[in-house]
Amino acid sequence: MTHVFHPSVLRAYDIRGIVGETLGPDDARALGRAFAHQVRLARESCRIVVGRDGRLTSPALEAALVDGLCAAGAAVIRVGVGPTPMVHFADHQLGADGSVMVTGSHNPPGHNGFKLSLGSAPFYGDAIRQLADVVPPPPAGLAGTIEEHEVIRTYAVRLADVLAGRGRPLRVAWDPGNGAAGAVLPALTERLPGEHKILNGVVDGRFPAHHPDPSKPGNLAQLAEAVRTGDLDLGIAYDGDGDRLGVVDATGEVVSPDHLLCVFAADVLAAHPGAAVLADVKTSDMVFRRIEELGGRPKLGPTGHAHMRSSVLRGEALFAGEMSGHLFFADEHPGYDDALYASVRLLRALSRGPTLAERRRALPQTFSTPEIRIPCPEDRKFEIVRFVHDAMVRRGIVPSTLDGVRVSAAGGWWLLRASNTEAALVVRCETRGEEELAEMCALVRELLAEVGTDAVHVVAP
Repeated sequence: MTHVFHPSVLRAYDIRGIVGETLGPDDARALGRAFAHQVRLARESCRIVVGRDGRLTSPALEAALVDGLCAAGAAVIRVGVGPTPMVHFADHQLGADGSVMVTGSHNPPGHNGFKLSLGSAPFYGDAIRQLADVVPPPPAGLAGTIEEHEVIRTYAVRLADVLAGRGRPLRVAWDPGNGAAGAVLPALTERLPGEHKILNGVVDGRFPAHHPDPSKPGNLAQLAEAVRTGDLDLGIAYDGDGDRLGVVDATGEVVSPDHLLCVFAADVLAAHPGAAVLADVKTSDMVFRRIEELGGRPKLGPTGHAHMRSSVLRGEALFAGEMSGHLFFADEHPGYDDALYASVRLLRALSRGPTLAERRRALPQTFSTPEIRIPCPEDRKFEIVRFVHDAMVRRGIVPSTLDGVRVSAAGGWWLLRASNTEAALVVRCETRGEEELAEMCALVRELLAEVGTDAVHVVAP
């Protein structure tokens, strides 16, 4: 029995599409049957946690997904509306065999999709693509079951326990951007010491306040203003499904993910000297130097939250993070990316030391571009990366090819990689001087121009 998925929806890390155009309830139902089949092949039982975000299309997709899972004989545990890490939490707490989160993450309101885990590990890459090969018919004699399980308060209590009785109280603004993290924040903040203000906390899949993507500084403007006018210590924002975060300090300045990685690395390494800390290829060299200074073992990894989470689960690092805001702790946590947990860890670290602004000013100054995305056809993006690699080799430079092309130069580095989640190339450049950054950006524009790619946005900020 087969089901034809639109070729664009089976992504590297999840299943994602435009509802009504490339994705619909029939796909959700087929996914349920196919995923339950895979769980049965890998596990002795088939108990699957299902949650959803607040998008207007999520209830219908979740209902169809559950139909498909039950048709394949799965025991479904529905946990309702909440962030993706809440679903991971339920998976661990209840000893389930896997989980499915219905979410479009930070994509526009008309998009939606599914994030899957099997045996508490990410289900991604070839495993996702192979779901399209066979969607088995419902097995004879197997009847699925559905159980409703309330998990928000248990999850909030576990998060709050991380901070219980430790350090000075802080004054914090929280902005879930009307995303799924808003379902948990009231139960969490009422248990935390200090003063807490929630912005845009009503879960609303239309995202009326701003787009729920904290990696874009413009989406943090309201949060920064609330922190400044309220004389608060910091502000924390989330993406649409609560597995990524963005932070502003007491001055309203956006704290770069590089600087956050340094804060968390210091916290982890203080208790675990010599531990390995993993960061992705978009990360500043400054972070790797800081990890060494703190007595840790820095490791460079490919971009992608599924890669990071898998590395942590394999014991290859005690903490990992990437520029997009995904963070993974394995010292006091199961190792999945949970931005609410990372938030409480951040409060704990800041409650017993310098402020965020002070920590930021203490780090070496570098000059860098943000993560620049250049639209590029799917069938050309990897070809262009190979061309640039070969061009650098002809110039006598052998780049790192761990994930795309990362070139180290005197006083800096630059990266070109093909996005795994969209039809785009990704560029980032960093140097220790402003003039050098402009020169580096010009080199990247020149290389891309040679292959017919308009890289006008690759400029020093």
